Amino acid sequence: MKIIMVEDDEALADLIYRFLLKYDIYLDNVSSGEELLQKLQKPNEYELLILDLTLPDIDGLDLIQKIKAIADIPIIISSARDDILDKIKGFEKGADDYMPKPYDPRELAARIKSVISRYKKGAPKPKKLFEVKEDEHTILFHGKPLDLTLAQFDILSLLIKRNGGVVSREDMIYSSPHIDDDAGLKNIDVLISYIRKKLKAIDEKNYIQSVRGLGYKLVT
Repeated sequence: MKIIMVEDDEALADLIYRFLLKYDIYLDNVSSGEELLQKLQKPNEYELLILDLTLPDIDGLDLIQKIKAIADIPIIISSARDDILDKIKGFEKGADDYMPKPYDPRELAARIKSVISRYKKGAPKPKKLFEVKEDEHTILFHGKPLDLTLAQFDILSLLIKRNGGVVSREDMIYSSPHIDDDAGLKNIDVLISYIRKKLKAIDEKNYIQSVRGLGYKLVT
């Protein structure tokens, strides 16, 4: 399993990293809240977050709300702060567990597995990768709405409906009322490139693949 920790004590982070490897837990550490939020932009990269409360750029308790706004991930607070109010506020803001420092790394490994297990049991069924809302002229990708032009919406909708089948450029032109019938095939390539950029802003995987001499297909 792969988890992430935000901890500005590099020596401690390295110690925990090497210990958790024995339990087949791979730890990715960052040293600030800003770095963490950048890492969490990629969906489903990590199964759990270990959060220190004392960070150089933001208080960990304030960071929890920012995390919850962009990622659905369980959180274990790891802190040397022993104020009971910190613990209460952490749980109120959405933390799943709290470990005061110092702690035995074996306990940390056990708690990581326990929190992930509980989280998976209570987690809702995963959302569809793509969800087309025809009435609203909107497509959700990883649950997030894409900012598409009418022509881009028509093309991506058609690719989704074909469910992995190849769609020719001609089909894209003739199936969309928002693309001029006289539009050149290269215009389709330009539209596809814009759609790809919007998808990769959420998920770096290349979901639209070109099929030489035929057209494009959606790979999920």
